[in-house]
Amino acid sequence: MPPPVKPPALERGATIRIVATSSPVEEARLHRGCSEIERLGYVPRWDPRVLAQQGFFAGSTEERVAKLTSAFEETSSEAVFCARGGYGVNYLLDLLETRRLKSPKILLGYSDVTSLQAFLWRKRRWVTLYGPMVATGFDAGPGAPCGYDPVSLSQALSETHQGWALDLRGDILYAGEAEGTLLGGCLTLFVSTLGTPWEVSTRGALLLLEDRGMKPWQIDRALVHLRQAGKFEGVRGVVLGEFPDCAPPPGSASVRAVCERVLEPLRIPVIWGAAVGHTARPMLTIPLGVRARLAARGGGKLDLLEPACSAPRPRRRGGK
Repeated sequence: MPPPVKPPALERGATIRIVATSSPVEEARLHRGCSEIERLGYVPRWDPRVLAQQGFFAGSTEERVAKLTSAFEETSSEAVFCARGGYGVNYLLDLLETRRLKSPKILLGYSDVTSLQAFLWRKRRWVTLYGPMVATGFDAGPGAPCGYDPVSLSQALSETHQGWALDLRGDILYAGEAEGTLLGGCLTLFVSTLGTPWEVSTRGALLLLEDRGMKPWQIDRALVHLRQAGKFEGVRGVVLGEFPDCAPPPGSASVRAVCERVLEPLRIPVIWGAAVGHTARPMLTIPLGVRARLAARGGGKLDLLEPACSAPRPRRRGGK
């Protein structure tokens, strides 16, 4: 397998391009998120089309893929932050030209962005960041409910020399330790990559899976689908999110019980309830595509064995 391709790290004063790849964005939350990005020392840039609305999409497919491609190509910004998730990234992947994705940039997002992250990993081996978005995370602030974890964000965006440790703040389903490449994301979107040209190989992976608003039997079906598709073969460990808004009806099995039953035969370390993706706690930022060690004890620990970024790119004046 070719090695992962890491984006340049961010320095204070770096310009962040904000894109809307999925559902429409609430303007007030976008402004709050941009104010927080400015407080962190970065310069957010977005144009009014980020607020476009066409049904349940933030503009037409053509408009969204054009803005995303431009964000990756332009030399006037150093990173691409997604405004929010929702639904609609999948429409862009048929039109996203990989030949134009020459130089990696930090891509930060979660939820629906999983499809794009899988695409970039499969097609270009880009390391991406699974973490807060401008109007769903940054808008709530650091350390706040439904906000973001500032320490893991800073490490993911700026560390270039070594890895770091993350407290997953979860519970142990199955104890043990394992090493592998961090992959995954939102369960619904990860399952939807099956059978596509950007389906992800998971052998040797530590698999991150999280979601919200699913019934326990829907999560059961998704996990069994992954198993039947061979996606648990060779997986070294699993990190599960909190799965909020997934409470079972009276007398039915919980999501946690479903995960215990489906994953128990794998005999690998499994963490339940990590503060990743859809969580009411401050959201951790998790690099996808880097080597890590999972320690399933206590609240669960993830040791990143390498940085997510390469050395910062020299600043250019002007730009495309």
